[in-house]
Amino acid sequence: MTDPQQNSTFTLNNDVTMPVLGLGVFQSPAAETTAAVETALRTGYRHIDTAAAYFNEREVGEGLRRSGVDRAEVFIETKIWVTDYGYDETLHAFEKSTGKLGVDQLDLLLLHQPVPERFDTTVAAYQALEKLYEEGQVRAIGVSNFMPHHLAELVERTSIVPAVNQVELHPYFTQPEVQKANAEHGVHTQAWSPIGGITFYWDNDGTGRSTLQDPAVQAIAQAHGKTPAQVLLRWHLQQGRNAIPKSTNPSRIAENIDVFDFALSADELTTLDALDTGVRGGPDPNVTSPERFKVVIPEA
Repeated sequence: MTDPQQNSTFTLNNDVTMPVLGLGVFQSPAAETTAAVETALRTGYRHIDTAAAYFNEREVGEGLRRSGVDRAEVFIETKIWVTDYGYDETLHAFEKSTGKLGVDQLDLLLLHQPVPERFDTTVAAYQALEKLYEEGQVRAIGVSNFMPHHLAELVERTSIVPAVNQVELHPYFTQPEVQKANAEHGVHTQAWSPIGGITFYWDNDGTGRSTLQDPAVQAIAQAHGKTPAQVLLRWHLQQGRNAIPKSTNPSRIAENIDVFDFALSADELTTLDALDTGVRGGPDPNVTSPERFKVVIPEA
């Protein structure tokens, strides 16, 4: 396998470097998360993305310890859930997350959702992130699922421009306006569901389809002797996005990081861009389900 550390970082707006690929653990059962993280780190990953609302931060920390990889070599990212928004509440949420992860410092801490109907609370939560950043307890701060208008208001009302905005992004949903807004503010775009695997898409005739089964993706994969997933991850990297593929399967974990020994042509990148349907697979950040506010994040 090609050295996974080759060409392996992006530089954020505060000069912190972040690996171009990370292991995601969204929807990974707690019982499988420790092994997945341990496998990923031993395979060459140096970035793990979790969240308080995934309820597996403790297992991520255990996987890190079992891997034998030095903590200083691993970029750890987690997210504050909406029920912990507010200045003091968010400072305490940081303590809950670090306690579960078993670390003193986080590399990247995000707000998980914009929560537009309670945006004053969102701003207060971000101001707590700013305090954590200024104190050195977090190396970079950012947001997740923020649309351009959310981002613009946050930047207007706070002091530190987010380093990252993590959003749903794959060939069937490329969010060009979000990517443009991020770039204009100097915010790095990070893709969750980078190969479209977390969600499933339906054609007008009621049949399901997947990015991995798309004929255009498969043709490009065949041309390079790579898998469709590898092609899609390479598409992200060449366009300057950090990608967070999720898997608990050891062979898939290894496959997803083996993307440094080929390059897509400009025409191939254009072909993949053209697959965009404009249809979101995940939840709409402009609509907050009441169910989200029933989620309670346990103490460490």
